[in-house]
Amino acid sequence: MARALGDLESAIMDRLWSYRRPTSVRDVLEDLRRDREIAYTTVMTVMDKLFKKGLLKRHPQGKAYIYEPVITKEAYTAQQMRETLARSGNQAATLVHFLERLNPEESKALETALQVFSPRTPRS
Repeated sequence: MARALGDLESAIMDRLWSYRRPTSVRDVLEDLRRDREIAYTTVMTVMDKLFKKGLLKRHPQGKAYIYEPVITKEAYTAQQMRETLARSGNQAATLVHFLERLNPEESKALETALQVFSPRTPRS
């Protein structure tokens, strides 16, 4: 997953992550229509693209599909963070700049994560 999601892709994924259950294009469409006018075929096309990108899995149900995310929002976000860090010219400097910009809530979340994290054994 080399590139970030577009606006509509993000809106659809956010809804699928929030549902925490397999869902149809129709359900996503109805949810999206609370905020914007959008066609069924547009939502269906974008969900098909997300499936082809490997972000969604789908199962046939009648003449349609039921979709669900392959990974959690947190895992996807972490993957994007790793890919961004890997593209930086200087990972140490990038991490320092990132840490300098953390607000108190983010700093606390980092501290909590580091208490849970167990470093891997270095490879020989």
